[in-house]
Amino acid sequence: MYVVSQNTSVHLWNSGLGKTIPFDPLRSKGSLLGVPSPRVTVDKMEVMEGSMVTVECSVPEEKPPIYFIIEKLEMNISKQRKEKMVLNKNYVTLDFPIEEQDHVLVFQCQAKISFGNFLEASEFTKSDLVTVRETFSIPSFQIIPEGEITEGDPLKLKCTIRVTHMFRENREIIIQKDREIVAYTKQGTEVTYSPPLARVEHIGNYTCKVESSKISKVNSVFINITELFSKPELLISSNHLDEGGKLDLSCQISGSPLANFTIQKENTTITNSQNFTKRVWVHDSGTYRCLAAIRNVIKESDPVQLSVFEIVSKPRIFHNSKSEVIKGQLLELYCQSINGTPPIRYHLCKMNACKSHQEMYSNEPARFLDRPTATTEYTCVAKNHHSQGSVASDVLNVVVIVPVARVNLSILLHGEVESGKEVVLRCSTDEGSWPIHYKFYRHDVADPFFEKTSNDTYMIWYKSHAGKEDEGQYYCIASNRANIHGKMPKSNIITVKVTLAPWMKGLIAVVIIGAIIVALILVARWYFLKKAKAKQMPVEMSRPGPLLNSNTEKMQSDPNVEANSHSGYNDDIGNHTMKPTNEHKEPDHLNMDVEYTEVEVLTPDLHRAPERKGTETVYSEIRKADSGENRHSRIEGSLDAT
Repeated sequence: MYVVSQNTSVHLWNSGLGKTIPFDPLRSKGSLLGVPSPRVTVDKMEVMEGSMVTVECSVPEEKPPIYFIIEKLEMNISKQRKEKMVLNKNYVTLDFPIEEQDHVLVFQCQAKISFGNFLEASEFTKSDLVTVRETFSIPSFQIIPEGEITEGDPLKLKCTIRVTHMFRENREIIIQKDREIVAYTKQGTEVTYSPPLARVEHIGNYTCKVESSKISKVNSVFINITELFSKPELLISSNHLDEGGKLDLSCQISGSPLANFTIQKENTTITNSQNFTKRVWVHDSGTYRCLAAIRNVIKESDPVQLSVFEIVSKPRIFHNSKSEVIKGQLLELYCQSINGTPPIRYHLCKMNACKSHQEMYSNEPARFLDRPTATTEYTCVAKNHHSQGSVASDVLNVVVIVPVARVNLSILLHGEVESGKEVVLRCSTDEGSWPIHYKFYRHDVADPFFEKTSNDTYMIWYKSHAGKEDEGQYYCIASNRANIHGKMPKSNIITVKVTLAPWMKGLIAVVIIGAIIVALILVARWYFLKKAKAKQMPVEMSRPGPLLNSNTEKMQSDPNVEANSHSGYNDDIGNHTMKPTNEHKEPDHLNMDVEYTEVEVLTPDLHRAPERKGTETVYSEIRKADSGENRHSRIEGSLDAT
């Protein structure tokens, strides 16, 4: 008994959540003495399997919230329990399904109310009894024949149910062997599985299942069958035979009972005896089996595969490219034997080394891939299960073109070429298949100045007499058939310098030195003549002037005359008498001859002793005129001033 004041608040439990509400002292007299027993009612006293029963539990004396617990019991054993918190009314209504195992049911209810920190629960109150009626019975089996069953006996398996006359729902009856459905029906109350004869393969566990929309019932039975005779076995002399070989077949049963035998090929009977022998050909390949029959039981052996092999013909080897293959290019090779029973095993041999192989199950060619790097010989070897062994093809020679990889240009003899001597350029490649086409270029010139095809890895270009015009930069290009559609390798660029030959350098030096010597001689000559003329001037000043005429004036005014008189001597020296000039004659420069006369002049040495004499050769220049001879002497020579 609890005493609670009017202002006390009550803490109620609400599905695990706390909620505080004011306590009403006028809830009921029973609330102060504990929670009263709830009232329990059901909507049906008799129900069918698969239907529903509605249970109502209420506590009219209490106010919500109330926590209700309802259980379904059979033989005082709880089969189902439901709980619910009601916040706004003092009763609850819950539905319970009626299952196939339910027979006589009772429902009990309990109410719980929270007062502060205390939870008060009522006693359980039970409902009236609820009787459950079956919609249909558990299925039952009937096996014919009863007792031991032997192979060949008639076999019948029946599954039956009893159905309540009130049950109107659709249902399905199924018989299963393991997980395989062997019989079923959607109407009536029974289903039958009846194979023609009992066989060993009928041994197993059988299940009969009856299902409606809400109810399912199952029953099982195991059927054992005694074997009449064992499964026959077909013995074969060999699964692989050559054409013309001997085939032996024999059908055997363990224990060797009397039986009727049949041997078949592809479901076609070839003999009704236990043994069979013949010479075989390719068309005899196939699947063979035998059948044995005792009484009404027929058993079949496992199939046996026979393969008759025709000898393989000489294989043909070919490839998808032209006669030449570029180095590193993917090459597809094919090997094919037109005749021969598959499977045929092909081996590709490269330079007598057989590594790659393929097995073909038809007479189509086998395909192999390779990347040859040099000219290679390929052969193909074919073999099947024929006893003759392998057959090799002819040799296939695949010519591999090695592209020109790298090109180098060099100048032979010397880095510098002397003018007039030969210049030699050498264009070479590291590798490349012949023939190789070489082209020589001058830098910045589009067209080659020399090109030639050669069966060698280098090409020489030369010029016997190099000149200054041959200076410049050069490069070359080399290519073969592998480079026709690809990149043309280009060499390095070299520079050719043409220098003067030593003899030309010497000649130029001689010319320059000669010019210097001539210049020095002229300067020296001029110097000595000038000095001699300076010494002669006092002598000319002491003599009387000569008679002047037109020729004399002309000669004195003539620059040549003045130049020829630079020695300081006059024409009258040496006792030469000048003849008068004919004034009526034409001018001298139109008709005159020059003569040179060698004379010996004794010249006194002014700087030495009086007894010494000097001898000097003097050339006199004599000019002739029409009116007579007017000789003008030009004295040339050198006076010894020492």
